Amino acid sequence: MQTKILSTSEYDIRLAGKILAKGGLVAFPTETVYGLGANALDEEAVKHIYIAKGRPSDNPLIVHISDKADIAPLVKEITPKAQALFDAFFPAPLTVILPKSEKVGSIVSGGLDTVAVRVPENEIARRLIQAAGCPIAAPSANTSGLPSPTKAKYVIDDMRGKIDAIIDGGDCTFGVESTVITLATQTPTILRPGAITKEMIENVIGRVNVARAVLEGMKNNETAASPGMKYKHYAPKAKVVIVNADKQMYENFVNSKKNAFALCFENDNITIPKVTFGRENDDLSQAKELFDALRKLDEMGAKKVYARIPSTNGVGMAVYNRLIRAAAFKIIDLKKPFFIGLTGQTGAGKGYVSRQLEKLGFNIIDSDKIVKKIYENNPELLQRLAKEFGNDILIEGILDRKTLARRAFSSKENTEKLNQIVHPKVISLCEREAKPLAVLDAPQLFEANAQSKCYKIISVAASYETRLKRIMQRDNITMQQAERRIHAQLDESYYINHSDFVIYNNGEDIKTQIDKIMEEIL
Repeated sequence: MQTKILSTSEYDIRLAGKILAKGGLVAFPTETVYGLGANALDEEAVKHIYIAKGRPSDNPLIVHISDKADIAPLVKEITPKAQALFDAFFPAPLTVILPKSEKVGSIVSGGLDTVAVRVPENEIARRLIQAAGCPIAAPSANTSGLPSPTKAKYVIDDMRGKIDAIIDGGDCTFGVESTVITLATQTPTILRPGAITKEMIENVIGRVNVARAVLEGMKNNETAASPGMKYKHYAPKAKVVIVNADKQMYENFVNSKKNAFALCFENDNITIPKVTFGRENDDLSQAKELFDALRKLDEMGAKKVYARIPSTNGVGMAVYNRLIRAAAFKIIDLKKPFFIGLTGQTGAGKGYVSRQLEKLGFNIIDSDKIVKKIYENNPELLQRLAKEFGNDILIEGILDRKTLARRAFSSKENTEKLNQIVHPKVISLCEREAKPLAVLDAPQLFEANAQSKCYKIISVAASYETRLKRIMQRDNITMQQAERRIHAQLDESYYINHSDFVIYNNGEDIKTQIDKIMEEIL
């Protein structure tokens, strides 16, 4: 197909209108992003939008109209709250979902019984709708899954040869798609954030919910009630990972990376190749520049990108919503006290894995060493232990750790008593000693309820027989004593089911397992 590149002249707008009226496809600018339009009342024409984009047909489209008076034929009823939103905002980067009339086909609505309508603020878009003489169904004018286009050149890159015409109307104002709110639920709910914020809407119609999928993603088999709700969306070809960190922490982390790019704010001090998306604390500039930045990363040949996390307040929620989908929900959380929690049953070989992580540059917080410090410098705690496990665990005020271990690990009940006394102090001191990229090496990680303080958890596992031999040799104890220690801990299935990764240490290649984990989380 030959794609016409049109201007915004009256002649070209009328030509584009005729193309739409005859069932063709035209890409056009709006104040948010470029849209790919078809006659919303022509089901056959709408089908071709999905084909041109490679878009799943269960993803509903937004119907664009030039005047709010044109909404009534498309919906069953204009409710008081809907009318209030129309009066307060339209034309605007806001889409309202209502139960649809029979005039709206199932393809436009993605098989739902609702329709999404909006009056674009962009004058070129409204002129085109008037010239076409029909409502226009239009998603963003990009190949499905890629970043939405805010410049005509990106539309041309994606759509040349697939559609009839593209109107070059310059750069879009806002840079992220319209806010989508459904009024088809008991409480109005934002399904996609945009430039019209939750606070702005609540000032007009009262309490508004934000759908869980806005910031967390859709559940399996959940139906998309709005465009942009899919798990991975707006994504460049590069692998994007969001870094949850303050400015200094982000800079230190990213600057240590090789063969990677940074997606950061303008004032960030970055030494690796970078692309910026706006200024810190300026969510409107971030929104305007985000999609262009994602496109530039592909143009620069980026393979892996570490993105600075935006705020989720105001328009920042829209920026975060798009970025989290571009990253397929991959986040490195450096604000957790511990980057990795390393644990495993006694005798599994956790110490060896800890040493390998230290060689990779991680800061190891060894909870056993912290426990030793506490035992040496906390007489009050020692007295509590003596009261619980017997005064003879103290020899001239110094703890006999072997005697304590023999009694504390003789049963799960005694182990739990020890944990309740020692763990809170241990974890508190570990947090105080933690540095960026800290690894909490803790055999009692789960018992101490410290998993929530870790970004990712790695458990080390080994067979029962292997662990038994290692414990007997390491601690110079009998088989019976070693077995009691094993049975005083959680069973292997608990570690496996509650960890992000498991390293098997029965003679397997530990380095290869660690490398695979690092590739996944870094």
